[in-house]
Amino acid sequence: MKINGNTIKPGMVLQHNGGLWVVTKASHVKPGKGGAFANVEAKNLETGNKLNERFRSEDKVERVTLEQKDFSYLFDNGDSLVFMDDATYEQIELQKDWVGEDRIPYLQEGMKVIIEMHEERPIGLELPDQVVLEVAETEPTVKGQTASSSYKPAIASNGVRIMIPPYMSAGERIIVDTTSGEYVRRAD
Repeated sequence: MKINGNTIKPGMVLQHNGGLWVVTKASHVKPGKGGAFANVEAKNLETGNKLNERFRSEDKVERVTLEQKDFSYLFDNGDSLVFMDDATYEQIELQKDWVGEDRIPYLQEGMKVIIEMHEERPIGLELPDQVVLEVAETEPTVKGQTASSSYKPAIASNGVRIMIPPYMSAGERIIVDTTSGEYVRRAD
């Protein structure tokens, strides 16, 4: 749908210059002389390029709505990862470099993810906010160090390095934030 340039807000997805752009910043300016306009910073969803554009209030821009579908992660297939649509049971393969090397270790078999689609083409992948991992190896617990606020290095079951409280040991289950990769709390 077409929207006016002065209604652009961060988070909107726009179709502009033959690409899909997600708005990261939008500041609206009303100068004393001349018409109002919006300074818009956007990021291309396919290439990752950035764009700084000025839209006048009378400019029309195409706003795109992405369809969010529930998928389950199935397995690693070499250079790609296989996901299944929970509604239709159709499988799609996404390239590992598209998913992102920093996010792949958090994928677990059967994990529910959200894939944003535009005209049946995947645009974005959203992992759950937190995952449960097991501490694979860490330094032994030092007696009397339980009250310390310093964290110690550990390696989780997915191979990711993480900082955990000093009283924890190998084999314990922990909850990790998938966006920052930080320890949240001990799993129940």
